[in-house]
Amino acid sequence: MYTREIVPARENILDHGRATAGTWDAPFDSLNLLDIRTSKCKIPAWILNSRLKEWESFKIHGERFFLSMVFGTVKSYRLLSVFLFDRSTEERFHFTQFIPFGGRRPPQNLSNSSIDLRGSTVFFRVHNWLDAQHIRIDLDIEATRKRPPLTIHLEYVLEPDMQPLVLSLLFPSSLPMYAYKMVTRVRGDIVLGGRHSALNPDRTTGIVCDNKGYYPYRMRSTWCSSSGLDPEGHSFGFSLAENQATDTYKNNENALWYDKIRTVLPPVQITMPEGIEKNWIIQDLEGMVDLVFSPQQLVRSALNLFLSKFDYCAPFGVYNGFLVSASGIQIPIRNAPGWGEKLYMRI
Repeated sequence: MYTREIVPARENILDHGRATAGTWDAPFDSLNLLDIRTSKCKIPAWILNSRLKEWESFKIHGERFFLSMVFGTVKSYRLLSVFLFDRSTEERFHFTQFIPFGGRRPPQNLSNSSIDLRGSTVFFRVHNWLDAQHIRIDLDIEATRKRPPLTIHLEYVLEPDMQPLVLSLLFPSSLPMYAYKMVTRVRGDIVLGGRHSALNPDRTTGIVCDNKGYYPYRMRSTWCSSSGLDPEGHSFGFSLAENQATDTYKNNENALWYDKIRTVLPPVQITMPEGIEKNWIIQDLEGMVDLVFSPQQLVRSALNLFLSKFDYCAPFGVYNGFLVSASGIQIPIRNAPGWGEKLYMRI
């Protein structure tokens, strides 16, 4: 059975300015990666800032709605991508906006911080308040001739006994990336085209991810995630990833949550034998992960400029297979709604 060391959280993600790989049991108080030192010198802040990529993503799975929101900055521009699927009407809502230049940096802690994005037709705000055990999101997108208006208010409910995944990985450059992941219940309201729906927290789950890192100039990452309730009413969720980090057997982004209990998982291989729109195969070498992801709706956001490229494919679909928890329980996954994400970024 795969396992790895999970250590108590320290105050700063950096250890006296040095980046270290590891897995922690709670968030850091300070996430300022611009203070990093390599070798015996400190890299100028303007160089570090130009390479730092930061984003948060939010996934919601409920009785009626499936929702994905990604907000990030890569310094040359900011991005907001929203996809909503209404199961009752099979209506799709897709919104993507690129805003030139990086704007204000995302929060450097999750204790009590916020950030917003304001555009000509959109307002988006995230308030990370882990000290009060919640994360709140407000979104308002105005109507156009081709899309209805959308208003969303969400609250991720973070209970004291929940176990997050907090990690730092190193790339071949020895520069780090950081991630915070958690599966929780979600409550809130969605108003799509004037039709109001309340989210029942007893039937709605979500995954929140906070990411920062000095990703390679040509960044390639693939993620697979889902959350929900099994037939007995137990909550579950998982987040799996392949990226360019080193020594991923010791530390990686992969975890399973079952009834609030976190299980760290081994490295996985994500393959698409017939392309991104056909079945994805997700497996490990320890017998703890064996899943097939079947895409149903392909969501794509792309930007191609002279010196940079952004290509984000995020199909929505269902997962089948099984996962094994740290206690040895095999958890069957049957038509669980979820997301696949494949990102290529050159910047």
